[in-house]
Amino acid sequence: MRSRAIAAEESAVSIPAGDASIAGDLVIPPGARGIVLFAHGSGSSRHSPRNRFVAQELQKANLATLLMDLLTPSEEALDEVTGGSLRFDIGLLSGRLETASDWVRANSSTAELPLGYFGASTGAAAALVAAAAGWRGKVSAVVSRGGRPDMAHDALGAVKAPTLLIVGGDDDVVIELNRKALRKLSCEKRLEIVPGATHLFEEPGTLEQVASLAADWFDRYLK
Repeated sequence: MRSRAIAAEESAVSIPAGDASIAGDLVIPPGARGIVLFAHGSGSSRHSPRNRFVAQELQKANLATLLMDLLTPSEEALDEVTGGSLRFDIGLLSGRLETASDWVRANSSTAELPLGYFGASTGAAAALVAAAAGWRGKVSAVVSRGGRPDMAHDALGAVKAPTLLIVGGDDDVVIELNRKALRKLSCEKRLEIVPGATHLFEEPGTLEQVASLAADWFDRYLK
């Protein structure tokens, strides 16, 4: 009799955040040995095909993932009118990420899993601020894809979680911003430059490299 593979546990979740709530997609593969929370960049959402691809690759590596919208639909609509002030509010975004981290710790299915952050663009700054503030010492690893870690400012020096910065080789301005941020980090750290990749890693094979680098980093530190 052929045995059946056990499917991953997938669920849409709503995380209370003050008077608002955060919508998220939680996937827990069998035997998950850690969980990675995704903080997307400005103008993106939990439906970002790039982040969903990385999340699927992490799931194959037995990591649970939580993709979420750090802004509510009404806040997104307001941002369209005001020119995007909220999506660049790193304090607000990092606070929402901390709230989601608290929710993960209170959820019986994920409470015992080592926790990591995967941030893209401005979401990387939010992840680093959250790792340096209320969740300092509780985050096991941080990965940034095409991130703006420079927007974390003074919080960089307080980050203790091992941090991997991944930047496209053709993303010249962001490379320099990441190099400056790397110098301010006092934790275990590394900068990986993916040759031939632009900011969104749309070139063939480049996003696969991001996913592989992230999986290796989380495999090393989510223990």
